[in-house]
Amino acid sequence: MVLPVAFFAVFFAWPVVSIVERGLRPEGRWEFGRFGETLARPEILDVLWFTLWQALASTALTLLVALPGAYVFARLDFPGKQLLRAVVTVPFVLPTVMVGTAFLALVGRRGLLDELWGVRLDTTVWAILLAHVFFNYAVVVRTVGGLWSQLDPRQEEAARVLGASRWRAWRTVTLPALGPAVAAAALMVFLFTASSFGIVQILGGPAYSTLETEIYRQTADRLQLSTAAVLTMVQFVAVGVVLAVHARTVRRRETALKLLPPERTARRPRGAGQWALLGAVLLSVALLILAPLGVLVERSLATPAGYGLDYYRALGSVDENGTFLVPMTDTVVNSLRYALAATGIAVLVGGLAAAALTRRAGRLVRGFDALLMLPLGVSAVTVGFGFLITLDEPPLDLRASWILVPLAQALVGVPFVVRTMLPVLRAVDERLREAAAVLGASPWRAWREVDLPLVRRALLIAAGFAFAVSLGEFGATVFIARPDNPTLPVAVARLLNRPGELNYGQAMALSTILMVVCAVSLLLLERLRTDRTSGEF
Repeated sequence: MVLPVAFFAVFFAWPVVSIVERGLRPEGRWEFGRFGETLARPEILDVLWFTLWQALASTALTLLVALPGAYVFARLDFPGKQLLRAVVTVPFVLPTVMVGTAFLALVGRRGLLDELWGVRLDTTVWAILLAHVFFNYAVVVRTVGGLWSQLDPRQEEAARVLGASRWRAWRTVTLPALGPAVAAAALMVFLFTASSFGIVQILGGPAYSTLETEIYRQTADRLQLSTAAVLTMVQFVAVGVVLAVHARTVRRRETALKLLPPERTARRPRGAGQWALLGAVLLSVALLILAPLGVLVERSLATPAGYGLDYYRALGSVDENGTFLVPMTDTVVNSLRYALAATGIAVLVGGLAAAALTRRAGRLVRGFDALLMLPLGVSAVTVGFGFLITLDEPPLDLRASWILVPLAQALVGVPFVVRTMLPVLRAVDERLREAAAVLGASPWRAWREVDLPLVRRALLIAAGFAFAVSLGEFGATVFIARPDNPTLPVAVARLLNRPGELNYGQAMALSTILMVVCAVSLLLLERLRTDRTSGEF
């Protein structure tokens, strides 16, 4: 427990507290009156209102679209199911700036729909809502579908035998059992959409702003640290409430039900209704997920001279305007190097945290479990800027070190490692550890001989998810990635902010490369995945 606590204290709590302190105590004394002054400003109230209602609307729309998909993946067995599961998960591990890029290429100015039919959605909130559905579809499918696949279908069949209609049997038997999973998924979707940065930054422009984008604007553009500090504290409190409720729903889901192996519940579609539902889900996946991803590829190949690889070839040259000091091909290598280092850190810290949470109980431990999720919702912009002002003097003078980027990326990867490993470690029979101890094994040898063989697949899955999300981290690295060592998401965002056909094409090409890397990683994870070892994700 010591290493995970120290890691979060130094690389999360310290930077965030430092930013808040600089904003609220600029001259050595606390100025709490800034809360009332800031929150009373009409433009800030507009930001808070837009953040809340777009998160609620995005959550409702995601549940509406994704719950049928959760049923299909849970109860139906069909060819290509494993591949399709990997495909629908790709958007979730992509950087949000790239999700915004995909929808910009589809519905924005010069987008595919604009060229074909003159349709643009980039000036409306609909583009943001649809992009949030695209990004969070996998959260509902994996969280709700993972539980649904292990519910005993005989309970619902018994209700049907006793005279209940199909709808009443589902409403009175299955839905209450799914309630904790649906609530957990809804809370996570709300958390991700309320703290959305890259999607709103790309699609919203100056007209729409969430708390996260406003914190970035106040910090990077206006240097108004007091306003940013107030907004950070508001976001921190809101995220804490959401995570506390989420922790309760997760505990209910883990303890309330007797589950079955999923291979005993999935069946080939039977009847016109199930075939129609499968078709509808496949169509929604094609329109909401495959279409934006496909447009990225199409835009990366569409040059003024026709389709070709010109934009990919241009990635090998150094930017003449000096925005980047290295070729874009080096950016790919840098990102992979950073992500591998971040994965190692996340697996070490997250694995130790999960092991400690397995062996201990109590409110303090449950509180630390929820604390580990904070980096997913608290402003990554604040964390990144906090790195610059706190890790700049001995004994932790890391501003010139390459390890700074992996440390920021690992903060996002650790929660995925914990959430993947924790249910699997809790499923290990404690008597096996006790037997090893009785036979003279040390705690380290008992873990190596008992736990590791049972959780090896889950550990590999956790590492894969940590690698994918580290590769796409944007909010913090936009502050700390240097021009001579940029990451892929940072390079894409900078290219999109510059005019010119070549810059746009290179952004599409880099986005396509990142998408392919993430897709291959997730396909490998699906080959490793079994529902007994999949954890929460």
